[in-house]
Amino acid sequence: MKFGKRLKQQIQETLPEWRDKFLSYKDLKKLVKLISSAPPLLSGSLEYGKSEAEFVYSLDNEIDKFNAFFMEQEEDFIIRHKELQHRIQSVIDTWGPNGNQPSEADHKEEMEKIRKDIVNFHGEMVLLENYSNINYTGLAKILKKYDKRTGGLLRLPFIQKVVQQPFFITDLVSRLVKECENTIDAVFPAEQEEGSKERKEAITVGGDGIFRNTVAALMTMQEIRRGSSTYSHFSLPPLNLPDSDLILSLQLNSPIPIL
Repeated sequence: MKFGKRLKQQIQETLPEWRDKFLSYKDLKKLVKLISSAPPLLSGSLEYGKSEAEFVYSLDNEIDKFNAFFMEQEEDFIIRHKELQHRIQSVIDTWGPNGNQPSEADHKEEMEKIRKDIVNFHGEMVLLENYSNINYTGLAKILKKYDKRTGGLLRLPFIQKVVQQPFFITDLVSRLVKECENTIDAVFPAEQEEGSKERKEAITVGGDGIFRNTVAALMTMQEIRRGSSTYSHFSLPPLNLPDSDLILSLQLNSPIPIL
């Protein structure tokens, strides 16, 4: 699948409020075509410098957009992660076996609500990791296209700058994803009976919304990395996918297989 089509599909499959935060790939392609279709410019000439500066300016604006959105989401995730941990402890302290007001029914009801919120939260974080991946890939591809059509040498130095940007560095989000998975395993262990109704209800949170989008994002991240079997300056960092057992559980009610 061509990258432009894949990006369009990803934008359609992400959260509605995220859709204008992705790479303006189509506009950048038009700019590259415009620059490359102009009369040949002598490298180092004033006209050549202006054309390249315009392209770099557009790319810098895209990076500013990515960084602003990514850092905003990252900050929100940190807050929500703490709130979820607090909610879990509050329910245990209030309705748990040793709580202030022990109640098996209230404890179960509230923990079910929290479990669904955690699954949704986990999905959003995976979508943000995919956001970073897909936008980095788009930048690398448009830079490759620019160099090929104009004879420029922008790709390597620009990518070296990109990999230092906040939107590219997903270590914190990956850590929160893993902590979220550990919480699911520790606080909400899988039911022993295969095909448990409660287990399935917990996993199908979001229905055709965030759940389905998360599965699609996981598939895209894996597909992007399968595109190249060799490591280079332009390779994405190692991908820390959700725990294999969690992926398997996600597949229980998903029409989309995770490969």
